[in-house]
Amino acid sequence: MTPRPIETSDLERLHRWLSDAVSKGPVAVITGRNGDMDTVGSAVGLAASHPHMMACGLHLGRLAKQLVEEHRAPFRKLAEGYTAWPAGLAGAVIVDAASPEQVGLPIPAVPLCIIDHHATDGWSLSENDLAIKWDVRSTTEVVARYLDLHASEALSPAVCEFLLAGLVTDTGRFRHADAGSFSTAALLIERGGIDYQAFVQTLEDQSPSPSDRGAILRGLQRADTTEAGAWTVLRTTAGTLEGKVASLLNGLGADAVVVTRHRDGQTRLTVRAPRSSVLAGLHMGIVMERVAQSIGGEGGGHDGAAGWTGPADPIAAETAFLDAVARVERKEVGR
Repeated sequence: MTPRPIETSDLERLHRWLSDAVSKGPVAVITGRNGDMDTVGSAVGLAASHPHMMACGLHLGRLAKQLVEEHRAPFRKLAEGYTAWPAGLAGAVIVDAASPEQVGLPIPAVPLCIIDHHATDGWSLSENDLAIKWDVRSTTEVVARYLDLHASEALSPAVCEFLLAGLVTDTGRFRHADAGSFSTAALLIERGGIDYQAFVQTLEDQSPSPSDRGAILRGLQRADTTEAGAWTVLRTTAGTLEGKVASLLNGLGADAVVVTRHRDGQTRLTVRAPRSSVLAGLHMGIVMERVAQSIGGEGGGHDGAAGWTGPADPIAAETAFLDAVARVERKEVGR
């Protein structure tokens, strides 16, 4: 799959695939393993379009869990290593996951539909499968456009909130948005009757606990700077809330940020890059995919935010990241 512009024909193909699948039995709408707002919002929104569809996945992030509980949304959390898919399962839709590894669950042996927006791709699909991949800022944009065209009754206020939350968070509060992002946001705000100011305030009112604040501060205090070829990288370690630490450091003027976590034999790299670096040629999703190619594990993501997870030593993982960054040529960006 390669990124492609929005096409109504894609939505027609998606509608035919879904209609055929639900006519034969239940369809699972499966999230990416990180459980962020884009993947969960996409799954909940799409599942709302038909009673035979159920949103499910391995994990709910903090904000996703908050919205699921607030709206009592039908989302089934599955256990690690879950294999008990229903015998009559007619299909599976996987949202916002660039590869099977990013799901974290055994993929059921049924026709698959992949809905995604990442630059990287690790899916091998058969003739009965479908891939919808748009060059947009969040997967919820694809789902919102599908629902607007083919299942407008599903765009309830709650569903619009789920989809808008995925769009807001994946664009970094619209810092990485494009014209399509704003158009989709306007659609969701209007259809859902959403008070945007109050909605964003709700998203931002997630006060960290004292222990969380301590973890964030320690991560910031450990940060130091290193050079990777033509790029300046801020690096640190954190035991939790790596995304928050990375986002805070991303505003300090470096070309990229990497936060390393090592727990239970697994290392995770969480990386960020400001828009200026992306425009100069540094794509974090592609960099993390190259880390995975170099030392194994699973890596990928967006241009300005991505991650990698694997069993490698944390020093080896960070070194692989710095090496991948150093190999990226810096482009001159006109003012």
